[in-house]
Amino acid sequence: VFWTFMAGGFAGMANWAAMMPIDTVKSKLQVAPEGKYSGVMAVAKDIMAKDGVRGYYKGLAPVMVRAFPANAACFLGYEMAAKALTRAGLE
Repeated sequence: VFWTFMAGGFAGMANWAAMMPIDTVKSKLQVAPEGKYSGVMAVAKDIMAKDGVRGYYKGLAPVMVRAFPANAACFLGYEMAAKALTRAGLE
């Protein structure tokens, strides 16, 4: 159980570390006033010009704090449910 929990937590953190730049671009585009950006690439270029690569990872710490327990619980829940269904013969 412990290792399943840890695997889920670290998998969630790895996922967010990889996806954070895409999520940052999406979020900036969503909250921008109508017409500010011509598209996704315009947002990405704006972030790079203003903040460099670090700009894509703003807010990473709270995302990681949330990602570990949320994904660990989800992973553990899935594994426990799968084992329970297998034991019940409902594979």
